[in-house]
Amino acid sequence: MELRTLRYFLAAANEENITRAADLLHVTQPTLSRQLMDLERELGATLMTRGKKGMTLTDEGRFFRQRAEEIVELADRLERSFARRNAEVSGVVSIGATEAVGSRLLARIIKEFSDKYPQVRFVLYNEMADYIKERMDKGLIDIGLLLEPVDTAKYDFVRLPQKETWGVLMRADHPLAGSQVIRPPEAAAYPLILPLREPVRAEILNWLQCDEKDLSIPLSYTLLSNAVLLVEAGLGCAFCLDGALAIHSSPQLRFIPISPERISVLVWKKDRLFSPASSLFIQEVNMLRAALE
Repeated sequence: MELRTLRYFLAAANEENITRAADLLHVTQPTLSRQLMDLERELGATLMTRGKKGMTLTDEGRFFRQRAEEIVELADRLERSFARRNAEVSGVVSIGATEAVGSRLLARIIKEFSDKYPQVRFVLYNEMADYIKERMDKGLIDIGLLLEPVDTAKYDFVRLPQKETWGVLMRADHPLAGSQVIRPPEAAAYPLILPLREPVRAEILNWLQCDEKDLSIPLSYTLLSNAVLLVEAGLGCAFCLDGALAIHSSPQLRFIPISPERISVLVWKKDRLFSPASSLFIQEVNMLRAALE
């Protein structure tokens, strides 16, 4: 039984109406109803009766409400007692991030953590995945935002819910710009801008069903931020991920998806001794994992 479930029950009991309680909790009415039914099933008791005008607590419900209020109040007091101690935590958390949709969730995690621990500072490196892993292995970066696959023998990790989609970035006047989806071999007849990273490049060549010598590749890039300007100038089309936020910088460009999807992950080195600030941040990330599973 989770503390969140107790809060859900108390909100419904106080409002005597599932819809109003759901609005108060910022969840959907079906989600709240399902949580309350799961709670009753777990307890083996009926806590409330539902009617057209609302809901009322049973005798078991009134007893449970009293105990739930005591538990939630104790949890709130415990949280308040640690608030001052949390504010005193200080230090630096270093993070390496590739261009990925997962960066948006990472930004939210950093903001929420910074609100709880205002003395902690962050250093963010935007690098290629290989450089991030190299820096983590040397202890220069605490946490990395990468794309699967991940070496599970070396790193602990949390999968993020966002998926990254490969596609081709091109000018709006390109002959293929009207397509909804592109088969990679269709792009092989045009000048291409490809990632420099060898494993990714080899995978794209496999999609294209071509040898590199048979293609026109006027440019190779590490991060898309500068290559996008050359796409806009008409140098060629760029294979990239939709999470590379630079692709949204111009209305003159079109991103047309191909497959497959990739999953963003937050990773950190196994068995490494972290600073208090970094350890706390990893705890927050692990709490995210629990919420996602």
